[in-house]
Amino acid sequence: MNIFIDNRSGLPIYDQIYSQIKSQIISGALDADEALPSIRGLAKELRISVITTKRAYDELEKEGFIYTIAGKGCFVAPKNTELLREENLRKIEEHMSEIIRLSHSCGLSGEELLDMLRYEMEE
Repeated sequence: MNIFIDNRSGLPIYDQIYSQIKSQIISGALDADEALPSIRGLAKELRISVITTKRAYDELEKEGFIYTIAGKGCFVAPKNTELLREENLRKIEEHMSEIIRLSHSCGLSGEELLDMLRYEMEE
């Protein structure tokens, strides 16, 4: 598992860890039931506070991406297809908002935008 901390980023470190692990789970880079590094181990590797790493893991567990077994560690949760669908829908909505904003700046009508979408879907 690769985690990169960008100290120049405006995002808190726990959020960077959370986002990167979540992305790796969604993309399939981390398999269901795969063990994650221990909280202490990851904190030591990244040279950050154990509290920061624990916060990232807690957020991932709260959202159902990982689970914890006492005395054994944290593991990737089996993929919840509904959870993944919701995550992808959220991403699509973000992209659509950007597309609409760009189409307004270009003066495209709704029909022209739909034509572009239909054309792209045919390919």
